Amino acid sequence: MVIISLTISAILIFFIVPLTILLFIYLTNILLLLYRRNGEVKATEDPLSDVWDSARKTVASFWDIYARIWHGYELHGVENLPEGPGILVYYHGAIPIDYLYFLSRLFLWKNRLCLSVADHFVFRLPGLKLLLEVTGVMPGTREECLSALKNGYLVSISPGGVREALFSDESYQLMWGNRKGFAQVALDAKVPIIPMYTQNVREGYRMFKERRFFRRLYESTRLPFTPPYGGLPVKFRTYIGEPIPYDPNITTDELVEKVISDCTVLYCISRYAKANFLLSFQTKTAVQALIKKHQTIPGSMWKALLDRFDKHHK
Repeated sequence: MVIISLTISAILIFFIVPLTILLFIYLTNILLLLYRRNGEVKATEDPLSDVWDSARKTVASFWDIYARIWHGYELHGVENLPEGPGILVYYHGAIPIDYLYFLSRLFLWKNRLCLSVADHFVFRLPGLKLLLEVTGVMPGTREECLSALKNGYLVSISPGGVREALFSDESYQLMWGNRKGFAQVALDAKVPIIPMYTQNVREGYRMFKERRFFRRLYESTRLPFTPPYGGLPVKFRTYIGEPIPYDPNITTDELVEKVISDCTVLYCISRYAKANFLLSFQTKTAVQALIKKHQTIPGSMWKALLDRFDKHHK
């Protein structure tokens, strides 16, 4: 019985914080339901309209307090965000709680809503429909993204998505595969791309080492069966990099010289495909540069904890 009790206790310690975050997310949805039920807004009201701002501020304040207390959260580089539309591209941690912190602080600081592209499995989770609608989470089809950008919103996406969350590790390897859709949308909408990265996000929450069975299971079902663990109060700092601007005057050949020195294979494809490939390559390089600049690799949980006491960080 002692061994069983110790085993159960160890398991709870490993998973208690991720489960607590999930509980808080559902409580947030309940809060929004109560807000609507009390007649603050009509059931037919557009979830993205300003009438929800009071509820959004309450929700954002709660998550910002949690972020400050548990992770000493900091946000740097907000001045790099454009006044108008743009596409934010970020690294996906085991749990994207850092991204939730970013959304909350952005709304509190700038009263600005950033729409989020999420994996399809998120929309299968029961009981979160209103929360997803009010916070602007969407499946992220090309048409939806273009419409959001046309309406002046920031749109965020993690090209690595769930695969990066499950199978990246403390080496912080980007796992984007052949995903270049965000670059195509940026070219079509003529908007900048802004790279973003959160320091120590893998030290706070991790996945168990990759096993072939779980990898095959994910690839066949696109469902995340491997649970995250951890929840140490490590330091989180989100860095927003300099935007990669849309430049209608630059030629594809100039972009080749600007982004990569040896890409002769690009001359075998169309001009539009070249620009799409090069913009996605440039974005990936920008995110990797943020990781290299701000992250110790391989990641260290102890260093990430000690970062909480780093008073001289700029």
